[in-house]
Amino acid sequence: MEAKAKAKFIRMSPRKVRLVVDLIRGKGVEESIQTLQFLKRRAKVPVEKTLRSAVANFFNTKEGAQLEASDLYVKEAFVDEGPTMKRFRPRAMGRATQIRKRTSHITIVVGERTGTRA
Repeated sequence: MEAKAKAKFIRMSPRKVRLVVDLIRGKGVEESIQTLQFLKRRAKVPVEKTLRSAVANFFNTKEGAQLEASDLYVKEAFVDEGPTMKRFRPRAMGRATQIRKRTSHITIVVGERTGTRA
C-alpha cells in the first residue's frame, strides 16, 4: 500500500530542491520530518509540506487507517523540472540579458514497511 503527493510549480530551482529530497529518500517518515525541521535550506518548506500531504493521503485510505506513522517510510522522492519563466535584465550599452526563473515539481511516495530492514 502506498500514497503519493505532488507539489507543482514550486518557484525554486530543481537542483536546490534535489539536495533536500536526497536527504529523506528511503528513511522513515518520522525521521524524515525531524531531519527537515532542523535543516537550514529554504527548500525544506515545500518538501516537508509535500511529505505531510503524502502521509495524510495514506491515512485517508481504507487500509491506511489501521497503521501508525512509525510504519511508514519514504518509498520514492524525486524532483522534476517545471516550466521556466524567462525575464530580461537591462545591461550596459543598451543590451539585455536573460534571467531564467526555474520551477520544480516535487513528488513524494510513502509506503508501509514490510518485514525487518537489513
